[in-house]
Amino acid sequence: MQQVAQHQHQHHHHHHNPKPPVPRSSSWIRRSPPPSPPHKKLWVVGGGGGRSRYVCRLVPLLVLTVYSIFTVVRIPSSSLVVSTADSERVERREDVEASFKTHLPSNQNNLEAREETRSPASLPCSALINGEAGGGMESALCCDRSHYRSDVCYLRGDVRTDPSTSSVMLYNAPRGSAAVEKVRPYTRKFEPSIMSTIDEVTIVPVVDDATTSNGTTATGDAAAAKDSLRRRCDVRHAPGVAAVVFSTGGYTGNVYHEFSDGLIPLFVTAQRFAGEVVFVVLEYHYWWLGRYGAVLERLTNYKIVDFRYDRRVHCFSEMIVGLRIHGELVVDPKLMPNGKSIKDFQALLHQGYSRTPSSSSSASAQPPVPLPLASPSRPCLRPADDHAASSKPSSKPKLVIFIRKQNRVILNLPHVVTACRRAGFAPHVMNLRRQTPLPAIHAALASADAMVAVHGAAVTHFLFMRPGSVLLQIVPVGLDWAADAFYGKPAQQLGLEYAEYKVAPEESSLAAEYGVNSTVVRDPSVISSRGWWEMKKVYMDRQNVTVNVKRFGELLRAARLHLKNATACGRAAAAATKTTAAVR
Repeated sequence: MQQVAQHQHQHHHHHHNPKPPVPRSSSWIRRSPPPSPPHKKLWVVGGGGGRSRYVCRLVPLLVLTVYSIFTVVRIPSSSLVVSTADSERVERREDVEASFKTHLPSNQNNLEAREETRSPASLPCSALINGEAGGGMESALCCDRSHYRSDVCYLRGDVRTDPSTSSVMLYNAPRGSAAVEKVRPYTRKFEPSIMSTIDEVTIVPVVDDATTSNGTTATGDAAAAKDSLRRRCDVRHAPGVAAVVFSTGGYTGNVYHEFSDGLIPLFVTAQRFAGEVVFVVLEYHYWWLGRYGAVLERLTNYKIVDFRYDRRVHCFSEMIVGLRIHGELVVDPKLMPNGKSIKDFQALLHQGYSRTPSSSSSASAQPPVPLPLASPSRPCLRPADDHAASSKPSSKPKLVIFIRKQNRVILNLPHVVTACRRAGFAPHVMNLRRQTPLPAIHAALASADAMVAVHGAAVTHFLFMRPGSVLLQIVPVGLDWAADAFYGKPAQQLGLEYAEYKVAPEESSLAAEYGVNSTVVRDPSVISSRGWWEMKKVYMDRQNVTVNVKRFGELLRAARLHLKNATACGRAAAAATKTTAAVR
């Protein structure tokens, strides 16, 4: 159109201010077209020599446009090939089509269908972290900061630690990755106050380490000189052995956070390596290794590296800094490349804490086995056993009661224990302390049919319970949402039968302190709206409960009925009833 406008502009001056002809050497864009012979003028509406020249130019352009459109339409849809191996990595079809429309080659025969090989730089970082992209020798560096809980970075190539500066060096880093990355490898990114206490890891990419200043590849002495600038490897880990860097700081020391913020995200991140991974730990605690060593040795075949005090330079071919997390005490199989779930994590716990010392040497070769639905050692209950008090205590389903000593205490615990016996359970009271060995807790719960606990960190131990057993959580005033989100939903995903006993206002010690009709007791949302710490100070730190035994007994009887119907004995009895009815 710019050319047409130019021609019209020149045609206007040709009538009013004629100029001498432009020399032949001038550009064709600026040269006026020669006048057409009278007998070859095209028919135009309105007449006029200017219109005829315009049409002469316009017709070829229209023909060319129509031909181009016809060429694009004839491209078969099968030629727009995009790899669909990973839906997360497939480019949008509209973008591909737009590329064809705006970059049409001059030769139509060059329009070929081909599937391009995706480079690490073109893949989503999550695909590299999850191992979906496969291995390779090509260097890679990326960070996934999209999750509200954690930042995770992935490195592949010549990776070397620098403990003196809390840094990780990636030599021969890919072009375009010259920016330094900083990560605090802990899974509570949404809490700035706690994240500020976590040690920061600096990732330093060193680009084109073997390239000279003039852009040519260094050879001989020049390459050796550049290689000497790298930090010398004190420990060179075998190719294929990756590293996972994470922190055991923050809320570590609270069993809920040890599992939710640490162990389960570690399982999510590291289980894909099948033990061929080294854990590099910041803010390392020796008691943490003693407490969870049985689990950690199921995830790694190597000794743990204390990043702060191990001054050696460790060299790896692959590294992940940070941990992936799916939520509170959960492993989402839809987000796992191999479909693993929280039941696979529980099987790992079961294998770690249930083995005998004599089997410890061969335990690593055994695959984790999920807990059975019902204990085969427990005899089937007869109807008369429901009313038996103590004649056959071994036939009663086992119920474990976790108690607290400082806050959220059950003030009428003896009455609660009696209610459990009357409902047909064999109650066992556990007063957990920090030094209570996890194998002892696991042994108590793996053989239990039900568990009762007031909302708090100890409820986390439901992870040791068999699918089909019952978790009964006593929920104090103001803690409804936390009880369901932190324990209720995760327990159901594990396959437990979950029930809540919600404390009534008059059953809370806050009623005596503030008044049963006070806003604190009747409308906890007012306090909760002031933030987590205000809510914690009132409803978690200063509240005890007195359970209504009659109402609590109804939940216990419902749990007892569920167990009768859910166990292998209950299913066998139901099948026998159907068989008897069919015979009759």
